[in-house]
Amino acid sequence: MSKKFVLSTTWLQTGLQIVQKTFIGEGAEKKAPNQVAAEILSFFTRNNFVVTDRGETITFEGMMVPSRGQAALLTFCTCISLASVALVLTITFPDVGNNWFWITVLSPLAGAYYWKRASRKEQIKVKMLVTDDGTVNEIVVQGDDQQVDQMRKELKLSEKGMVYVKGLFER
Repeated sequence: MSKKFVLSTTWLQTGLQIVQKTFIGEGAEKKAPNQVAAEILSFFTRNNFVVTDRGETITFEGMMVPSRGQAALLTFCTCISLASVALVLTITFPDVGNNWFWITVLSPLAGAYYWKRASRKEQIKVKMLVTDDGTVNEIVVQGDDQQVDQMRKELKLSEKGMVYVKGLFER
């Protein structure tokens, strides 16, 4: 019979890509539950998550904030897209002339919209299954796809039933 150590949360906002993945402890790499829990806690505190509830269930909440780089990229891409539309409209309706290119001044609105709506509260669920001999058997993580993948990479976890093949550009 296995003991359960649960770190749990709920989601405050829809629209996230929520996934549930199971990671396994492999062979000699099996660690004590306290060490794994400390690594998980350290990962989330480094990524600006806080524990909001303690006990058998521990809740991690974090605030994701907008990125200036993403806002600038979104504004740039919108500007290029609107310029392309203006070019097509200039060819289609030559009577208006090059005045169609004035629609590109609307592109900063895309960045402003992103900046206003990009922050969100995020929560992650982590459940550790411990074997009778006191080692971690499985870690079930449920949360935002990007956060779960970042945790897998940083903590060097292997997904159950999957073989990880390192990419060409990974170190």
